[in-house]
Amino acid sequence: MVTPMQLIVESRAVPEGDTVWNTAQVVGRALTGQQIQRGDFRVPRLAGANVSGWTVVESACRGKHLLLRLATPADERYTLHSHLRMDGAWRVYAPGERWRRPAHQVRVALYTPAGVAVGFHLHELALVPTADEHRLVGHLGPDLLGPDWDPAEATRRLASRPDRTIADALLDQRNLAGIGNLYKAEVLFLRGLSPWTPVAGVDDLDGLVELAQRLMASNLGRWDQATTGSLRPREKQWVFDRAGAPCRRCGTTIRRANLGDYDRITYWCPRCQPGPAPDGGTRPTGARD
Repeated sequence: MVTPMQLIVESRAVPEGDTVWNTAQVVGRALTGQQIQRGDFRVPRLAGANVSGWTVVESACRGKHLLLRLATPADERYTLHSHLRMDGAWRVYAPGERWRRPAHQVRVALYTPAGVAVGFHLHELALVPTADEHRLVGHLGPDLLGPDWDPAEATRRLASRPDRTIADALLDQRNLAGIGNLYKAEVLFLRGLSPWTPVAGVDDLDGLVELAQRLMASNLGRWDQATTGSLRPREKQWVFDRAGAPCRRCGTTIRRANLGDYDRITYWCPRCQPGPAPDGGTRPTGARD
């Protein structure tokens, strides 16, 4: 399982639901119950915030959002909210230890007797009353790793826009919270679906949702995001970040292209994932680049 000091080692894990869950666990184990000696905020809207003397109550998450819940000396409850997006990260360091990222990337540092929690490249950093958390994360769909996980509701939300591409629908956090580019690409490969397939063309949305949750949950407690069953270097994913390499199943060259509402790069095997393609045509089963 994850231990507090594992965050000292830099990880290349993509900030998706499992990474944020792991981060919340590490920060929580290191800081829960600790009193903040000093808070250093390096974003304009929080430049004057003073959390000295506040206590860390809990470290939680919703999708890609990290929620650090705090209590004032008067027992008023606040939440320090951050969104990791593509490049955000929290790291926990021992007191006096050198930070392993450039100072210009720091957005917040919380100093406690047990250690220093540092947020790098964080997005949407906000300090709000805990009672108002819903204003920041209430729009999210069921969290694949949360207590609110509801596969039937996630399927219903996906199906509500049948003409949308399945890749875009999976990335929409209002449908289900936690999936990013990596799990989107891997789930679609394993289900044999072109990323450009319309939602209405997916025969088994329930199975797709179940697989997404199972894949992500399988990586809890480790930074390696493996979907192939192998933890060996360069063998962890089927198609993600493998453009130009041969498909592990059929040998066809893995392709990449930008896609849809989010203009995000997607990866796919045109033979294992037949259907609509970015050139406007279709790729039937058996086609090769």
